[in-house]
Amino acid sequence: MCEILCITNRRLCAGDFLRRIEQIAQCRPAGIVLREKDLSPAQYRELAADVMEICRRHDVPCILHSFAEIAAELGAEAIHLPLPVLRETKDALLRQFAAVGVSVHAPEEAEEAQCAGASYVTAGHIYATDCKKGLAGRGTGFLREVCGRVQIPVYAIGGITPENAGDVMAAGARGICLMSSLMQCDDPAALTAAFRKENQYADQT
Repeated sequence: MCEILCITNRRLCAGDFLRRIEQIAQCRPAGIVLREKDLSPAQYRELAADVMEICRRHDVPCILHSFAEIAAELGAEAIHLPLPVLRETKDALLRQFAAVGVSVHAPEEAEEAQCAGASYVTAGHIYATDCKKGLAGRGTGFLREVCGRVQIPVYAIGGITPENAGDVMAAGARGICLMSSLMQCDDPAALTAAFRKENQYADQT
């Protein structure tokens, strides 16, 4: 079954950000990754506490991003790190989390992340996306190679729609990451339902 990870970007959010998080949490994604790297540590801590509470109410995993020390202080169970940050993070800190996700952009990086103890990786960008203007997507061949190099789950990111999600899953991904679409859509429930409907059909063929 296709799992959906929500990657946040409050700058893209249509309307109140915490209300949008509540709407997404109600859809029961596999996790909500609070990726707000431009905030100061104090600002991130305050926002993270609010988002963690929303996720707790809906029994949805809240995955904090980049601010590993703050995540540990808040008792977060999961952290997501860019690979360069993972390289600099002490093992003792990483061991405080039940799950560690890592962003990768090459098969070799996925292998490195796995060897460093990553629980899963996000790999992309797969298709052209406004978040990476002017850059061609790496494609499903790239995704297939990443999935073939590691034993941990791989989540694809970048330009994924209900129409191409089946190809992504066929390449070996555990699931997909959605950012812009979930932040900007009129109805998060309808969007996630569209992905799940398409995947259900793909699973039966």
